[in-house]
Amino acid sequence: MEDIKKIVEECNLKHIAVIMDGNRRWAKAKNLPSMVGHKKGVEALKATMRACDDFGIKYLTVYAFSTENWNRKPEEVNFLMDLLAQTLKNELNEMNENNVVISFIGDTTKLSDKLQEILKNAVETTKNNTGVNLQIAFNYGSRDELVHAVQNIIKEGITDITEEVISKHLYTKDIPDPDLLIRTGGEMRVSNYLLWQIAYSEFIVIPEFWPEFDKEKLAECVLEYKRRNRRFGK
Repeated sequence: MEDIKKIVEECNLKHIAVIMDGNRRWAKAKNLPSMVGHKKGVEALKATMRACDDFGIKYLTVYAFSTENWNRKPEEVNFLMDLLAQTLKNELNEMNENNVVISFIGDTTKLSDKLQEILKNAVETTKNNTGVNLQIAFNYGSRDELVHAVQNIIKEGITDITEEVISKHLYTKDIPDPDLLIRTGGEMRVSNYLLWQIAYSEFIVIPEFWPEFDKEKLAECVLEYKRRNRRFGK
């Protein structure tokens, strides 16, 4: 395989965003409960973080729970909340030792007080690290993000509205826009994800479900990205 880290440097590939789709379909195909698929999805995320570190990719943003996901069955919603909490508790020390920076985008005020404290602890514990920036979109919806941004701009009394002003009021204000958006599971839509930020991102959709995603799949996506000619409308 080609030297992926060298390709990442040559292409100036800094930020990959992922729609981690297909946990439930992967489980269904194997006659397993959907909860098993979500747990396998966590393993895929860990493998992807390690691969980003190996390849020199600085930012990884993943879609973990959308504002629309509240419409799922209560038992699945509760499971996903518990899964995030338990994953952070179980993996935080290792991620901190691996120099990962953890942050969250989305309206976390809608989460339980206990879960909010767990999220805040993860952010505080890893804030001074210098490795891969893992940005988890949880209770995130891009339209909701834009509404919040506009509301805050109005509150601040800003009348000269520019693209820069809007960008600075988004959840993602502190990191560059994604260079590449990967969606697993074969669905051809963006699902209310980073609509402002992916204006000029390259899209790659792969048929494999998220639990099947690994370092090799990420390398294949990087190689495909290398073949793209990013013109930014020019």
